[in-house]
Amino acid sequence: MSQVLDQASVTTPAPNGFHRVIDLSMPLRWGDMDAFGHVNNTVYFRFMEETRISWFRQLALAGANVEGQGPVIVNASMEFLRQLHYPGDVIGSMFVGPPGRSSFDTRFELFRADDPTTLYARGTAKCVWIDYAAAKSVQIPDLLRHAIETAAVGIKIGA
Repeated sequence: MSQVLDQASVTTPAPNGFHRVIDLSMPLRWGDMDAFGHVNNTVYFRFMEETRISWFRQLALAGANVEGQGPVIVNASMEFLRQLHYPGDVIGSMFVGPPGRSSFDTRFELFRADDPTTLYARGTAKCVWIDYAAAKSVQIPDLLRHAIETAAVGIKIGA
C-alpha cells in the first residue's frame, strides 16, 4: 500500500530551481525483481509514475477532466544509481519546476525507507497538458498552475 509522507520528515533538498510537491512510500514486491535478483529497471519508472499520479490525485486531477483534458508524458529518463532488492519500502520524492503555458518539468528521487540518506535513482519527466480529442496541447489548468506556483513559495495546498 502506498502512503503519502509528511514532507517535513524528508530532509533532502530540492534540485536547483525545483520544488518538492510529494513524498510517497511504496512497497517493493517480489514480482518487481528480475532474473538477476534485483528490482527491474522498468519498475523505477512505475515508482516515478505512481508518485506523480498520487500528486495529481491529491489535486483532484487524476484522469481526464470533464473537458477531456489531462497530462501526457512526452519524455522521461532515469539514472540508476544503486540496485534495489526485495523486501522493503521505497520513498519516491517528486519536484516540479516552473510551469510553462502547457507543460512543466518534474524531477524524481528514489530512496529506500530503511536507507533514507542513500539515493538509489533519480529521474526526470516532462508533462504536457493536452486536449485528448484534438491531440493538442492546451493551457495548464489554473488549479495545477496554482499548486506548482505555491510549491515554489513553500505554501502547502490545503494547509
